[in-house]
Amino acid sequence: MQAIILAAGMGKRLGRYTKGATKCMVKVNGKALIEYAIESLAANGITRLVMVIGYKGSLLKDYINSKFNESNLKGMKIDFIENAVYDKTNNIYSLYLARREMEKDDTLLLESDIIFKPELITRIIADKNPNLAMVSPFESWMDGTCTQLDEENNIVNIVDKKHFDWQNTSSYYKTVNIYKFSPNFSAQYYVPFLEAYQKSFGKNEYYEEVLKVLSFLSANMLKGFVVSGNDWYEIDDPADLAIAETRFAPKSEQLLRLQKQYGGYWRFPQLKDFCYLVNPYFPPKKLVDELKANFQTLLTEYPSGAAQQSLLAGKIFNVLPEHIAVGNGAAELIASLCEGITGRVAIPYPTFNEYPERFKNAQVVPISVRDDFSYGKKEILESVKENKADTVLLINPDNPSGNFIEKNEVLSLLDELKTRGVTLIFDESFIDFADSEKRYTLIDEEIIENYPNLIIIKSISKSYGVPGLRLGVLVNKDSAAVKTICKANAIWNINSFGEYFMQIYDKYKSAYKAACDSIAEERNRFIKELSHFKQLKVYPSQANFLLCRLEDGCISSKDMAEKLLETKQIFIKDLSSKKMFEGKNYIRIAIRDEKDNNTLVSVLKEFIV
Repeated sequence: MQAIILAAGMGKRLGRYTKGATKCMVKVNGKALIEYAIESLAANGITRLVMVIGYKGSLLKDYINSKFNESNLKGMKIDFIENAVYDKTNNIYSLYLARREMEKDDTLLLESDIIFKPELITRIIADKNPNLAMVSPFESWMDGTCTQLDEENNIVNIVDKKHFDWQNTSSYYKTVNIYKFSPNFSAQYYVPFLEAYQKSFGKNEYYEEVLKVLSFLSANMLKGFVVSGNDWYEIDDPADLAIAETRFAPKSEQLLRLQKQYGGYWRFPQLKDFCYLVNPYFPPKKLVDELKANFQTLLTEYPSGAAQQSLLAGKIFNVLPEHIAVGNGAAELIASLCEGITGRVAIPYPTFNEYPERFKNAQVVPISVRDDFSYGKKEILESVKENKADTVLLINPDNPSGNFIEKNEVLSLLDELKTRGVTLIFDESFIDFADSEKRYTLIDEEIIENYPNLIIIKSISKSYGVPGLRLGVLVNKDSAAVKTICKANAIWNINSFGEYFMQIYDKYKSAYKAACDSIAEERNRFIKELSHFKQLKVYPSQANFLLCRLEDGCISSKDMAEKLLETKQIFIKDLSSKKMFEGKNYIRIAIRDEKDNNTLVSVLKEFIV
């Protein structure tokens, strides 16, 4: 069997990555795309490779010759065909130049801008069907030509960009741009139609259009060979390159790369995210449908400014609008607030890193906690006295420990701090997930009026399950300080979707309460399930996550996180590099719904007892 790789394109969208090089010479984790492809073909016994080159063709030939020899090619011969008009043609002409080669042997046809697992080549070669198009169930990150299959995987339609319909994506299979053709299929069908199509429509077309014609004429001429979207990636621009580097990173680096993305995990649809913390039970379908119904208006209209956002948030939390600021996520408010804090700030450790990293003009002093990471009013006041702190940060429930301080104790703490002139920054982003009998909020006009030393931060993104909307609030009695926070942020820091969510939320308050009750109930059930593992210590929590320690002699937290990601596509938080956990085996597990949590419990049985 032979292979043909089309590699004549310029790759303009990759910008600086293709300056002085071809698209297939772009490196993914230190190795060029073309190296991955050639190594995969040679390892699978391909005897001959034909490369159609164009842009910087001589450079590409020299690069390949410098990387490969008779030994590492395992007997595979490489021939080159030059497309001298690469800048005036599309891939139909490149394939046209190699058409006679297709008639000589069974042929794998590949494009040069994809990275893929070598076993895909093994599997498509082994398949008994002689004519196959490798396809993948459509996912939102995919772009380009799609197919539709019948129940026997025959390709019955090829959908180009012009005819793509988002309403039909459930039936679409994206072309991977790897094909297997028999010499008979090429000689009798594909090549004649390729020649005719190019003669009629010109050289600036795509070879998939020929396949579209063939699928229209006969439904059993070409079958789809279905593979997972996790096994390949097409690289057209720098964003694609970054995603590919994460997907195909060495095992030891993949977890770190994924963590550094801080989100965007819809590009990894097979991933089960037990790392990032959101509400799996909210928003309800009816609320989502209402957002969808107004999508075009919200997309094409400007949002309101800060004053209107404060009115909406004030309505939700029943406080005066001058006492509340709305941020582009709590992170924006944390940054704006912490920049103005001076003096000494007492923080219980371990903590959410976003806070200490933002206190640029203040000195952070740690609050000593107990061995089980719990603490209360006593520990906080001792630190305030000892360190002469001006400000205290209290995340309640705390992240990542899950430590929880009840309302009366917090109010008593506030009284003590007020007499000392100490400010309390109270982050209640996870407090709605507490058991119903313990759940409370400090966002209350009477509390705010009584404690001018209280600043409250709340992440709507986390609590309400809408991290994509980027919403958070800051509450404080000092309306001038709140106004300063608002002015520090952009005039349109909240988009129209976030604003509309706040506008309609009141209709769904009861659904939100039920969702928080569901989280609390599932948390308690999940804790019981995890507590059956002898090698896993689960710490008490009132949040939507659990701090766990892997006992001595067990797999390390880092190895656990890497293996879960590599083998099961499960993403958990390894805490071994976090302050207070350095070199220790702690993990944080987000609480998802019962089905997902049971999946994790089942998988953990393969690693611990």
